[in-house]
Amino acid sequence: MTNPLLTDWNTPFGLPPFGAISDDDFAPAVDAALALSRANIAAIADDPDAPDFANTIAALEQADAPLNRVLGAFYSLAGADSNPARDALQRDFAPLLSAYSSEISENKALFARIEALWTARDTLDLTAEQQRVLMLTRRGFVRSGALLDGDAAARLRAVKSRLSVLGTQFVQNLLADERDWVMPLGPDDLGGLPDFVLATARAAGAEKGADGPVVTLSRSLIVPFLQFSDRRDLRQKAYLAWGARGANGGATDNRAIAAETLALRQERAALLGYDSFADFKLETEMAGNPAAVRDLLMQVWNPAKAAAEADAAVLADMLQGDGHTGPLEPWDWRYYSEKRRRALHDLDEAELKPYLQLDRMIAAAFACANRLFGLDFTAIDGPVYHPDVRIWEVTRNGAHVAVFIGDYFARGSKRSGAWCSAMRSQKRLGGDTRPHVINVCNFAKPEAGRPALLSYDDARTLFHEFGHALHQMLSDVTYESISGTSVARDFVELPSQLYEHWLSVPAVLSEFATHADTGAAMPADLLQRMLGAANYDMGFQTVEYVASALVDLGFHNGPAPADPMQRQAEILTEIGMPRAIGMRHATPHFAHVFAGDGYSSGYYSYMWSEVMDADAFAAFEEAGDPFDPATAAKLEKTVLSSGGSVDAAALYTAFRGRMPGVDALLKGRGLAA
Repeated sequence: MTNPLLTDWNTPFGLPPFGAISDDDFAPAVDAALALSRANIAAIADDPDAPDFANTIAALEQADAPLNRVLGAFYSLAGADSNPARDALQRDFAPLLSAYSSEISENKALFARIEALWTARDTLDLTAEQQRVLMLTRRGFVRSGALLDGDAAARLRAVKSRLSVLGTQFVQNLLADERDWVMPLGPDDLGGLPDFVLATARAAGAEKGADGPVVTLSRSLIVPFLQFSDRRDLRQKAYLAWGARGANGGATDNRAIAAETLALRQERAALLGYDSFADFKLETEMAGNPAAVRDLLMQVWNPAKAAAEADAAVLADMLQGDGHTGPLEPWDWRYYSEKRRRALHDLDEAELKPYLQLDRMIAAAFACANRLFGLDFTAIDGPVYHPDVRIWEVTRNGAHVAVFIGDYFARGSKRSGAWCSAMRSQKRLGGDTRPHVINVCNFAKPEAGRPALLSYDDARTLFHEFGHALHQMLSDVTYESISGTSVARDFVELPSQLYEHWLSVPAVLSEFATHADTGAAMPADLLQRMLGAANYDMGFQTVEYVASALVDLGFHNGPAPADPMQRQAEILTEIGMPRAIGMRHATPHFAHVFAGDGYSSGYYSYMWSEVMDADAFAAFEEAGDPFDPATAAKLEKTVLSSGGSVDAAALYTAFRGRMPGVDALLKGRGLAA
């Protein structure tokens, strides 16, 4: 039987034919695609003609096209709809793909051609984009070990292979812990829970095959449970289970994986001539070095900690007022903070949530993209990997721009968090290829017949991931390696965090925040109260984030710790972590850092980008219109369409005329003195 992954896809816009693909198709398809890619690489390396940009760099850009096609479909499934077969395939593919990558970087004939072009670059009459791609290609080879020989090259290959295996195992362990933990709720366990939390708990129980409501470790359920449950003992049980993901002993424990990962990263950096993994990793980022990252984080840490400690004193008094002895605990913070928010801002989540319907927030994100960039979104039918998945065609002035895919609901087969990826990236080399972009979230799925309701934080997440999607969809470059979000890690969060600002534009909420039952617009006074509370509890939110970023940096900026949990505790003690606040991501479930190299030494990048996003939205405010056409056009031209074709600092400077300081961030978070 013909493998559908290796045939032409006669589907709308060439989407993967998920309905025709079985799990058994992936391994032979990857093997076949790897064979094609290896043949393409050999043809480039052994080309008898003198190297030029077309026969070497451009050819490299297209060498992996068959493999990328197969893997784009596979990893979309593996992250969002896992099963034992797909988990096993991920474990099999990790060392296989790492070995292939090492083969390329160690190919001396291939690197000699790249080096010859690099040496002669000033005589090649290259476009600015080609010069950039040549530089990035050579740099990537060097940072992958192309200059190493003998035992050093062999050891680096082994290190990278092992790291790929460990990253896969880390994610699968975390998913298993999240999937397997359930806390049933009996009739006496429901005190304080509003109807929307009960509905979510009942839907989770139905998904788990339980007879009644349950709490799971899905963020969209456990956070509101911690906010509202009157049962302190159950809040403690739920919080401790949430914090213990990846640290429960047995086969899914991630602590040894974290230790081995850090040791191997340090060895990798040393083999390549760097003092630390942080020095290696940050060399290519906007920050440039660990000292710059720590300086930014500490500028934010001190005012955030002061704000959090002042809030903690108030919440502790509330705890004592309820007759509890002992200190404020992490499982108390959200509960008393929610009570305080209601008192300070007259804002009740149960009153607010019916106005934040998922479908209306999707429509709001689309409408803002239309007003800013002229994009239109039309729902279409097409092949999907799960019934919850939805597809839209994206057009501008009638011309096809992209396919946008949304997968919004939490389920046991989906890893936690929210992310954006491209099943297919934009490029012009070899023909005009338009992207297939997917947003994956973990919002609570409603009971049958009811609309999905979001918290304001959920709605911000939706806008955040859609900002990433716009970066992919509006990409306009020739070469796939610099397309869309292929930019410095501490620049990639700029478009996503910037797009969150449009959710807080009153005119947007006035139009799209409509009641799930009555259809009425959110009352003006409720809208103002909600926006007025936007910075509420910002000390807590900033402390839990910055603590995680400082631990990440501390892990990688120096010798690898033999015991990461001990080192985590030492770092938190050094910075004076408030006892009633936990890290947003403790080490055993810190997937940003241990699922792969993406955010390792780089979790700070959200804050680095936030320095820019606060300043970037100010450009629209200075223009007097959040949808100012000239500013939007400039943003698209300088940032969203350029991908990695220009240095990130140069792109931002082209948009704003200068780089910003941390003051705009502190002001935006309400932490300025």
